[in-house]
Amino acid sequence: MKIGLVLRELHRAENDLAHDLLQASARHEVDHEVFHIARDLAVWSQRHVREIAALAPRYGEELDPEPEDELKLSARIRERGSELVGRRPDVGMLLLRDLRSLHLAATGVSVDWELLGQAAQGLEDLELLALTERCHPDTLRQAKWANAKLKESATQVLVT
Repeated sequence: MKIGLVLRELHRAENDLAHDLLQASARHEVDHEVFHIARDLAVWSQRHVREIAALAPRYGEELDPEPEDELKLSARIRERGSELVGRRPDVGMLLLRDLRSLHLAATGVSVDWELLGQAAQGLEDLELLALTERCHPDTLRQAKWANAKLKESATQVLVT
């Protein structure tokens, strides 16, 4: 059975999505909507990381229940910020790039939840199915938010 592999990948992807949301939040702190909503959405992925880790031992995986911490995040943001400052990107274009990346990441995580949900149905594993039913809708909302914010921002950024 390969459920453990799917759980491991989903754990990694949710951790990365939480990190990316927090990073975007920090980069766009002056945009209060992006700052606050991205942080709230990151909490959802962090919860998913914990829930996946709790179920993983049933499928032979030992996963860290704690999402990547803020100290590691701060170091990555400083490193990436230094790169970006050197290139002097337009803030609006940076926002579009971040939103596009968030949308793609959330969509990828959504596909992983779909795979896990299908496997749970095939196995008739009610606990695994309940996990997907709790977490997948959050991921869909994360993708929808990034897409909506992208649409909202695109005209202003690209035309002005």
